[in-house]
Amino acid sequence: DAFKMSEEKKEFSSTLGIVFSCMGTVVGTGNVWRFPRIAAQNSASQGTLIFLITWMLFLFIWSSPMLLIEYVIGRYYKKTPIQSFQRAMGDKFIWCGGWVSCYYAVILGWCLYYLYEMIRLCIVSELPQTEEESALIFDNLTNSAWPALFHGLAIFLAGACVIGGITWIEKVNLVLVPTLLVIIVVTYTWSVLQPFGDYGIRFLFTPDVESLSNAKLWVDALTQNAFDTGAAMGLIVPYATYMSAKNGVVKFATMIPLMNNLVSLICAITIFGTVFSTLVNSNPSLSRTGIVEIIKTTGPASTGLTFVWIPILFGSLGVVGKLLCIMFFLCLCFAGLSTVIADVEHTSQTLCNFGLSRRLATPVCGLLMFSIGLPSALSIQVLDNQDFIWGFALLPSGLMFQALVFKVGWNTFKEDMVNKYGIGDWPLTNVTMVIILIVAPIEAIALLIWWIYDEISATADNDPGSRWYDFGLETLMTCFVTWIALIILLVICNVIAYHIRPSWMRQSNRVGDVSSTVDAEAGDIGMKSMSLDEKRTPGDEASPIEATEEGSNVDNSGSDPETRDQEDNGSVTKRSDGQNFVIGGGQSNSGFIGEESVAQS
Repeated sequence: DAFKMSEEKKEFSSTLGIVFSCMGTVVGTGNVWRFPRIAAQNSASQGTLIFLITWMLFLFIWSSPMLLIEYVIGRYYKKTPIQSFQRAMGDKFIWCGGWVSCYYAVILGWCLYYLYEMIRLCIVSELPQTEEESALIFDNLTNSAWPALFHGLAIFLAGACVIGGITWIEKVNLVLVPTLLVIIVVTYTWSVLQPFGDYGIRFLFTPDVESLSNAKLWVDALTQNAFDTGAAMGLIVPYATYMSAKNGVVKFATMIPLMNNLVSLICAITIFGTVFSTLVNSNPSLSRTGIVEIIKTTGPASTGLTFVWIPILFGSLGVVGKLLCIMFFLCLCFAGLSTVIADVEHTSQTLCNFGLSRRLATPVCGLLMFSIGLPSALSIQVLDNQDFIWGFALLPSGLMFQALVFKVGWNTFKEDMVNKYGIGDWPLTNVTMVIILIVAPIEAIALLIWWIYDEISATADNDPGSRWYDFGLETLMTCFVTWIALIILLVICNVIAYHIRPSWMRQSNRVGDVSSTVDAEAGDIGMKSMSLDEKRTPGDEASPIEATEEGSNVDNSGSDPETRDQEDNGSVTKRSDGQNFVIGGGQSNSGFIGEESVAQS
């Protein structure tokens, strides 16, 4: 299929395209809609600063290291998470790459509806002036069929951007993300200039040390930071498959999450300043604690904070406010769309890895995402349940990515896959490796145990439906049963695939070309890829000599699974000149090119 082959050979055309595409993946409605809500729910009586500090801490000891893993395996193996786990850990661990959620497009659907509704109100009447008026708009949305319709529209728009491959995705993000950032800065500036807005900002940055003993604050801080940055979601892996050795994964894994967290902080300041300004103006006798309680409980299932309060703020600013309100919800739409594009690309590229053409994979992906996300679109209680379950699921997902690095090995990951592979990147240090393989697993397990203990002790005497062992919206039992059900389903699929052995599993896990570029100054072996596709037309076949020297796809279907797993995780090919080649690369977009570490026998 010429369409498929031309798509597979594509890479990002510029560093700016990579930056904005990866920023689009992580900067989304999670920053604008979810982060201020989670911050409010973890505010103590004196303020929110302890949560913010904890949330920022986890950027360095969780999110950034997890994203580094995603960048590395995507660039190295040139495959999405499912096949990356297969190539790194063997055929029995494919299921580890299957942790996905499909409710995010529902939030983008809300944003699209609100953009339409705010434009309509600005033309025919006025924006809401009170909390009651604004909450009524949100209630009417969530109690209607509109979310399902706009959920479908959101997936359709994302699919339209993805079906053209990375070229289309890059062009769309080069427009969406810069526009989004400009709108965020404009709305932030207006909010901080409002009377009494500084009350909310001071509260946001006031510490309350007693909140350190709250286990939920620590777990929420980690999972929200992971949700903010997309850490352990696997969404960065597909984009990283379009990156070359010249694109520094350590740089990207450090700088992009930092920029993302800055955006989240700006959004929190905007929302807190807006709410405090509006409530103090309308009800001067309302206490700070009372205002925070309103923030925590705004909208059904506490999900409507942004959608309720932003229209009120801009409704008080006259004609300029109308324009800013439309800009803000356009910003939300852009933010959500850039992330849903990454979601659709993730699943579409996975289906392409299994042999489907992109023209078929993208519609199939859209139908799957629409069907799985439809219950969340039809019921806000289901959406709240999904947000709770998959927010915390980022902890076990992170543990799986850490297990991948453990299986690959400290030196192989650090040197062969990063330091020797990359050109002009920052070095991956032993400190970061300690965080990935020691600190991060300990913190994930410790926080899970602490959270479980805290939930059991805190909810044991609750009303029926909210105790830890009940099947409620946000209970441990519901969370664990959902995780276990998904794991069982994925393992069953893994077992079926293991015994059927489709063609993509019969390929050698380690394919690549010989990298023989020698650094003239240092005398070290470099990592310069030489593409076979530059030497032959797409229809040409590699000769046996080319296949041996440059790393062909070797069919191991005749060997037993254990032998094949060993071969796949670092096979050694004997050459006629007596050298051994330790094959350690992944397929490129063309299906041939990876990298090999040359070792003297």
